[in-house]
Amino acid sequence: MSTVQPGPGVAPRRVVVTGLGVVTSIGIGIEAFAAGLRAGASGAKPITAFDTEGFAYANACEVSDFDPAQWIHRLDPEDLGRATQFSVAAARMAVADAGLAVEDVRARRALVSVGTTDGESRDLDQLVESTLATGPDSYDPQAAARFPAGRLSSAIVREFALEDAEAVSIPTACAAGNYAVGYGYDALRSGDVDIALVGGADALCRKTFTGFYRLGTIAPEVCQPFDKDRRGILTGEGSGILVLESLESALARGARVYAEVLGYGLACDALHPVAPDRDSIARTIAIAHRNAGVTPDQIDFVSAHGTGTKANDITEAGAIRQVFGAEAMPRTVSIKSMIGHSMGAASAVALAACAVALTQGFIPPTINHTETDPECGVDCVPNHAVEADLDIVQNNALAFGGNNAVVILARYLPERVVAGRAGAGELSPV
Repeated sequence: MSTVQPGPGVAPRRVVVTGLGVVTSIGIGIEAFAAGLRAGASGAKPITAFDTEGFAYANACEVSDFDPAQWIHRLDPEDLGRATQFSVAAARMAVADAGLAVEDVRARRALVSVGTTDGESRDLDQLVESTLATGPDSYDPQAAARFPAGRLSSAIVREFALEDAEAVSIPTACAAGNYAVGYGYDALRSGDVDIALVGGADALCRKTFTGFYRLGTIAPEVCQPFDKDRRGILTGEGSGILVLESLESALARGARVYAEVLGYGLACDALHPVAPDRDSIARTIAIAHRNAGVTPDQIDFVSAHGTGTKANDITEAGAIRQVFGAEAMPRTVSIKSMIGHSMGAASAVALAACAVALTQGFIPPTINHTETDPECGVDCVPNHAVEADLDIVQNNALAFGGNNAVVILARYLPERVVAGRAGAGELSPV
């Protein structure tokens, strides 16, 4: 993460979210997505992205009715992998939602930061399949050219013709979206850039589905975070891109402000390849609170990583309890119950959900819920959204290898004293 500090006597800039672009299985575009969140919609359905013969069950949260040509105008969509198509489309939506023309972005010092787990593994699946079937001479050169993960960010730069823009792809697995947002936050706070397009993107692929299936963590039908009968994740896909800019810039152009980024915390504990660690998660939450200048009692709800696996839900709930106390646990929800686990896009899409919730005054539900696991012991807002007067919310993201990231968002208040600082992404000690 950037750790450049402002010059002496220069206060770090406040950073706000002014645009949201999302591609999800419950809605494409922020209005459809927000409506899906409020309604507790489900994106679960049988997989069509690849042949699922031989699997006992194969549901996922696949994006339907996505036409990349609707959003990608300068580049040829056929030259882009599906995850990159999602990334560019969500960026186009976010810029328009922010009330900006592409020329406005082009005129500023820009950063594009996109997180991912799989990059373009869907194309890799196809290349491996063709090689196994007929040998390497059957390689599709167009698919091979689409494969580099760096294209998820660089394609946005090319689509918008952003000269001298920094393009960063962050591969910190299922926490990559939050990492990418933190990168943009630091760059804006320190004055390195004027605008940042940040988030995450991933496409459904056989490799990831099969890996989780063989681990025994794929749910047969639906994802049920925090439920006593939960049986695992559903893989998903999509993208979430947020427009970040300084508060001064947003006010100067009369922009709508969805939320303010108060700070974030990171961990890279490397304690276990796949198992989450409660103490490390708790430390990451505490770091995020400290860097954001908030206390646990100020958090109105937690947008949890909430995968619906036995290990994740109990461990994450325990970490939240460790920080907040058993008697002061905030409502803790998981939108993965609706959109599945979209890997590197997951926390970015969840941040978009948090921003919408702050603006519209509601808490999204955790659907498919029957009975809360007493070992989790959280109020997960079961099945139906609730109206709420919200001020500050917390977005958790946990990843393999202990790559954890927590971002704190708040409703914009002119008089708010912001304690966060540039370089706020302090690493949790091992």
